[in-house]
Amino acid sequence: MEDEMFEQLMYVLNQLVTWIAAGAMVFGGVVPYIPQYRDIRRTQNAEGFSTYVCLVLLVANILRILFRFGRYFETPLLWQSIVMIATMLIMLDLCTNVRVATELQTKRRSFTATDSKDEEIKVPKKFFLDFDWSHFWSWSRFVDYLQCVVAFTLSAAYVTYLLLDSSVFVESLGFLAVFTEAMLGMPQLYCNYQNKSTEGMSIKMVMMWTSGDTFKTGYFLLTEAPVQFWTCGLLQVGVDVAILFQVYYYSRYPQKPVSHTVSHTTSTKAL
Repeated sequence: MEDEMFEQLMYVLNQLVTWIAAGAMVFGGVVPYIPQYRDIRRTQNAEGFSTYVCLVLLVANILRILFRFGRYFETPLLWQSIVMIATMLIMLDLCTNVRVATELQTKRRSFTATDSKDEEIKVPKKFFLDFDWSHFWSWSRFVDYLQCVVAFTLSAAYVTYLLLDSSVFVESLGFLAVFTEAMLGMPQLYCNYQNKSTEGMSIKMVMMWTSGDTFKTGYFLLTEAPVQFWTCGLLQVGVDVAILFQVYYYSRYPQKPVSHTVSHTTSTKAL
């Protein structure tokens, strides 16, 4: 009798731990962006945060969802991708609004041709892409980012549908998804290097990246997730550590402040 009650108790505890771990996997990736989101809203300055971080995560999670059609993986990882995509779109919306409000003299750029009143030269509305690659991911409206994400998703989904029976393609898709996510910190690393400072970047965000990526990699190993997941997880932890080193280095050895012109150019590239 006692043995049966003990087994039931252990089963309940095991289920509780499983649900907590799954919840941490789904929503834990969002938590690091909360302090960054609040900092941007409070200061109305998005210069220190690279929106290419959003691009990397959007691409990685879209590819991961498509990968699941070819090879099954844990459901919490699927929900994590869906929640992360929504979070990155929210971050893009905020950064776009802040940038447009603080750079009133910047020429409006868009993903598709429009006859918007914000444009210096009005053009008739057309149904073809009208963007300069040098300004890619530096558009002035959130809807342009959304159009780009939808276009990429539909294109990737179509290719996946055609090649879903190819095991080589499916495994490559999975590797590309997690490798892209592993490169999450690279845009921020480069942005900090360009600015010679980590000012404007939430240190809390990076510390949460590091702890979250460490937990996630351990989760991959314990649940025997596909090898692509945990190998790239280790790489992601390495990039996080490099950013933390930048925080230490630039705080201990402050670099010479850049001029207003150079700073503005850097901001434009970073966003």
